[in-house]
Amino acid sequence: MSAPSRRIHPGWIAVAVTFATLMATAGFRSAPSVLIVPLEDAFGWSRSDISLAVAINVLLFGLVAPFAAALMEKFGIRKVVMSALTTVSIGAFLTIFIQAPWQLIATWGVIVGVGTGSMALVFAATVANRWFVEKRGIVTGLLTAATATGQLIFLPGLSHLALTYGWKSVSITVASCSLAVVPFIYLFLREKPADLGLLPYGAPADWQAPAVSELSAGALAIDTLKQSSKNRDFWFLFGSFFVCGLSTSGLIGTHFIPAAHDHGMPTTLAASLLAMVGVFDVIGTLCSGWLTDRYDPRKLLFFYYGLRGLSLFLLPSILFSTIHPSTLVFVIFYGLDWVATVPPTIMLCRAVLGPSRASVVYGWVFAAHQIGGAVAAFGAAILRVQIGDYAVAFYISGAMCIITAYFVLQIAKGVDDKVLRT
Repeated sequence: MSAPSRRIHPGWIAVAVTFATLMATAGFRSAPSVLIVPLEDAFGWSRSDISLAVAINVLLFGLVAPFAAALMEKFGIRKVVMSALTTVSIGAFLTIFIQAPWQLIATWGVIVGVGTGSMALVFAATVANRWFVEKRGIVTGLLTAATATGQLIFLPGLSHLALTYGWKSVSITVASCSLAVVPFIYLFLREKPADLGLLPYGAPADWQAPAVSELSAGALAIDTLKQSSKNRDFWFLFGSFFVCGLSTSGLIGTHFIPAAHDHGMPTTLAASLLAMVGVFDVIGTLCSGWLTDRYDPRKLLFFYYGLRGLSLFLLPSILFSTIHPSTLVFVIFYGLDWVATVPPTIMLCRAVLGPSRASVVYGWVFAAHQIGGAVAAFGAAILRVQIGDYAVAFYISGAMCIITAYFVLQIAKGVDDKVLRT
């Protein structure tokens, strides 16, 4: 097989389609953060009741990921992603009929959680691993940035819809947009370079595709966890990404708007600030991808977690009823660091069981990310109810980030850097 000369490698088209899909998925995933206050007002439910649904959504978003990665390896990316988008649409639409907290848990928590989790960042990792040998880090960074872009585009608009037309308009919008992406995937996404008679971007002429496991999708996911659990590096990656999810999507992603609202800031303004995190997240993640292609991913993670922890210690003292310069500094800094951890983490996942199972290993590591997110989404709400503010939650998360900064330096010690980039 040889790679014919083309001006644009089809891998970049796969990246564009994946970027658009992940951007939409991020919008769907971020919607609950703008629904917490409207649902409190509409039904009189407690913040902890609503946050439990969000926590289950976040948890399933991660727990489904390794199985989704295995399904993509067995049945193809397109089938899995189109089924996931349809699931999200059904779950979001059913939300408009809820009358009790358990129904919110069933629809937005379980159905939408399973749907969004079947895409998530394992989708990005699978596309990057299949289509690229060179520039895999920058591609991973670009696709990770799609989550921030989706947040940037959707959050202010969804917040405006909730305030102007009621919370049900958010559910209807998410259901409609999710369904609209299905034909886009069917028409434009290709599975792998071999289907077009090509090699991955940057692959040498003698490149061989990783062997495909004969195990079923479920067995592949479980066997990967069993084999990975014997490797110390897997547990370092698992633990670090637990803290990553706890300090981003679970805490700031879910509770920044309510925390700012507690300080008198209007919900729409707080949503706009959270969307600004998305602006700088795009920049930070792209830079992280570029750096991952060139520098030791362990050292990058050390700086990312350490600086994130310090910023969380400052947050309780810089929330005000209006935009303050210190708040803007936090938004910019936290945005740059938001998911910058993803490209080096995906790179290090290749050291656990090799490149053939790197995507599934990352699926399990990503599950830890969402377990951490679920703990923070629900735990921060409990602390808010019991103590009256979010300060303790921010301090705990900051301390865990600083501890994690030390442990990431221990990952894959002695492993040749070339192995990680094969």
